[in-house]
Amino acid sequence: MAEAIRMPLLSDTMKEGVIAAWHKKVGDKVKGDDVIADVETDKATMEVMPYVDGVLLYIGVETGKAAKVNGIIAIIGKEGEDFKSLLDAEVPSEAPTTAPEEVKEAPAAAVVETVVEETHSDDRIKASPLAKKIAQEKGINLVSVAGSGDGGRIIKRDIDNYTPSATKQTVFNEASGVEGFVDQPLSQMRKIIAQRLSDSMFTAPHFYLKMTVNMDNAMDARKAMIEATGTKISFNDIIIKAVAASLRKHPAVNSSWMGDFIRQNKHIHIGTAVAIEDGLIVPVIKFADQKTITQIADEAKSLAEKARTKKLQPPEFTGNTFTISNLGMMDIDEFTAIINPPDACILAVGKIAATPVVKDGQIVVSNLLKLTLSCDHRVVDGSVGAQFLKTLKFYLENPVAMFI
Repeated sequence: MAEAIRMPLLSDTMKEGVIAAWHKKVGDKVKGDDVIADVETDKATMEVMPYVDGVLLYIGVETGKAAKVNGIIAIIGKEGEDFKSLLDAEVPSEAPTTAPEEVKEAPAAAVVETVVEETHSDDRIKASPLAKKIAQEKGINLVSVAGSGDGGRIIKRDIDNYTPSATKQTVFNEASGVEGFVDQPLSQMRKIIAQRLSDSMFTAPHFYLKMTVNMDNAMDARKAMIEATGTKISFNDIIIKAVAASLRKHPAVNSSWMGDFIRQNKHIHIGTAVAIEDGLIVPVIKFADQKTITQIADEAKSLAEKARTKKLQPPEFTGNTFTISNLGMMDIDEFTAIINPPDACILAVGKIAATPVVKDGQIVVSNLLKLTLSCDHRVVDGSVGAQFLKTLKFYLENPVAMFI
């Protein structure tokens, strides 16, 4: 009885395959392990074998043309056999959404092998995976085997008929191991993060400005502020205060993209990214420019604790006009951050590192901090972002100026 050879599902994204070449023509006798065609998919070029013996009665797709997954590309049977009933029963359909295992249950589904190219002394040797597998099991070096397939391909019968010579062969054994994975369901937070940041990255035209800041004076000022107030003030608190003061001087950076207009915010609400188990959340210190350094420190600590214990209320993580992402405490030198919409900018903060620098013609060690400002070019131009960073650098290198 005639058998239909169908276009197999070769990848999870494949909807159709293109016939790159036919290696047999109608009327040719074929064996089960003969390569009858090459198929181009969205990821590779594959060889199609019928796995049935007979005569090629019908070719349904011309070279260079495409066929839907599971569509008939050829029919093999006895010479002169009537195969019209197979074609009459075929109903045109879109690519199936079933799993590959279900597709394989179709009658006489094609078995496919990848064209494997091995390199030896700059000579390219092509062999089917079946031939390669058998050769490996038998300890046969494919370099020593002559291919009888189309274009010199090495196929199964070449390995079966191979007689080893006296030449010593080197066999490379593949490392053994057990593959495994664990699928983690997406939390609602992770879904929202993925959606928002994907929209931001692929919608907002990002550009990045980098600057190095000398933090020697900031380190001295922090010690003095802790001693004077009794409050544990972090470098991030100082950065928040400096950013707030800089935004007041550069209101264009404190803006939001609203689709068909730009909103320049008069208030300054600074979000600070906090890592929690499910991802990231951005607690917001509102009216940061109007708060003292100790108020910022106390509020930042309280909001971070609420974030980690999932007790933040919506007003506490919404309304940001600018965002800071600080990975310095994780020993990160510098990085670029994705803008947190609808903000126009986000500041990425690295670690403070003792670094040799030249000062007054002498090599000294200073504590340097690297900052990266990500900007939405629809809202902020390069010169505007650069002026903002210049002001921020001034405040961090001269902390007393923030309090004047």
